[in-house]
Amino acid sequence: MAYGGCSFGYNSPMRLLVLALALVMSLTLSAQEEKKKGPSPFANPKNLKVLPAENLQQTMQAFRAGLGVMCTYCHVQGDFASDDNPKKETALMMIRMAMDINSKFADGKRHVSCYTCHRGETEPKMTPPPAQ
Repeated sequence: MAYGGCSFGYNSPMRLLVLALALVMSLTLSAQEEKKKGPSPFANPKNLKVLPAENLQQTMQAFRAGLGVMCTYCHVQGDFASDDNPKKETALMMIRMAMDINSKFADGKRHVSCYTCHRGETEPKMTPPPAQ
């Protein structure tokens, strides 16, 4: 009996072979892409002025999501430590501001982030959405 409309049985050797080949091809292509990209900018972070090196990649991903931008919005492509992009200095000021606000809460938890004001856009949301 066919499973899910597929002509192969659920545990068909052909199906397993196809899945295994797809997995091998995917891993091979992924490894080739990593070689082309070079080392990760998070491998040996330089020029950190505000943020700790621990969990840097997750922190940067949160910033990227909070503003809805790619890394090169604030960083120079290929030289993430560079300060040549003026948006990086603005980002550093905003990070310091959020850290200062969060430090004032006695519970030690993070209460504000980039997303608090930006809501996934480069300009902070200054007015609430219209009432429904």
